[in-house]
Amino acid sequence: MLVPSDTEKGWTMGWPGGGTVRRRFTLLYAGGFLGSGVLLLASAWIASGTRVTSRAPEATPEGPRGGSPDLASAERRIRELGGQLADMEAQQNHRLLVGSLIALALMTGASLLLGHLLAGHVLRPLRLITAATRRISAENLHQRLAVTGPADEVKELADTIDGLLERLEASFAAQRRFVGNASHELRTPLATMRASLDVAVAKPEPSAQTVALAERLRAELDRVEHLLNGFLDLARAQHATPAASEAVVPLGGLVRAALTARGAEITARSLTVDDEVRAGVRTRGDEALLSRMVENLLDNAIVHNRTGGWIRLSTEHTAGESVLVVETGGNVLEQARVERLTEPFERLGAARTGPEGSSGLGLSIVAAIVSAHGGRLDLLARSQGGLRVTVALPAVPGAEGAAP
Repeated sequence: MLVPSDTEKGWTMGWPGGGTVRRRFTLLYAGGFLGSGVLLLASAWIASGTRVTSRAPEATPEGPRGGSPDLASAERRIRELGGQLADMEAQQNHRLLVGSLIALALMTGASLLLGHLLAGHVLRPLRLITAATRRISAENLHQRLAVTGPADEVKELADTIDGLLERLEASFAAQRRFVGNASHELRTPLATMRASLDVAVAKPEPSAQTVALAERLRAELDRVEHLLNGFLDLARAQHATPAASEAVVPLGGLVRAALTARGAEITARSLTVDDEVRAGVRTRGDEALLSRMVENLLDNAIVHNRTGGWIRLSTEHTAGESVLVVETGGNVLEQARVERLTEPFERLGAARTGPEGSSGLGLSIVAAIVSAHGGRLDLLARSQGGLRVTVALPAVPGAEGAAP
């Protein structure tokens, strides 16, 4: 049944009052049976109350109306038998009514159970379609429901969803190709502008204004190039399918390498690093992408940290997962805003530009890499202030979280 919706344009499927479709079908089946049963009982009751009577013949003038004593006694006996018959008929009707009501109540319960089972059987294909659709996301749009069977309404719905997924997959692929191609194409004009700046500064005795302008433009070009590199990494992570890779990657080694490469930045900002990284925590996938994931997490912890702050790094193997945790201190953050940091150019601050060296794509790239490897990413605003980032990736069988 289609019911008009007051909150938005269009129609909503269902009945007023809410409830699941299975519950509605159950009530519909039971209501139809109850109505039919009541109608049947009413018809039987009316039919059982119909009596066929005829008028008794009157006394003839030939005999006295009172008749003989034997006739009076017979008439009295007939009246007594008629009363007893009427009482028996009333009791029989009462028993019939009570028995019918009990039978109706029992059959109503049976109809509810039967209606529930029938509704579940009818809706089972829809539940399967719903479960399969939920498993399909932006990272696995290539999957299809591929429902087989007769060309009925359920298969038509499944085919419609498959067509929608096909169009979405084409749209996502076109968008990612555009980002990658645009990022590559923009490298050429950037290189041209750098060369022009170098030529202008290399001229004999360049003016101080020219040198200052060149330095400023170089800084902006570096920022744009950093942004383009982020776009390329994001497009590569979204296109990658490293989950099927057989390469074993040690997370601890990636963290050590990233810490060593950023030692000068950590020292310049007087950050304290609490290292709880364990050896033997491994996963499978693309080592270059996983290395970029670790670097982005560490860069985010360094850039978005206060001077003299702290960073806590840890890896462990638990419940079939290799877990990397990057935790920092700082100001108290809102969890709702923290959860949006995986979106491109989403920052905690109000400004679109962020700190120097930040492209606003760091956690977006991390989320894409984690998703491509079949893992999960959790962002948690610490109640004491700061951020806790947890990356859980499928562990390599036999990997152990031994201390380094």
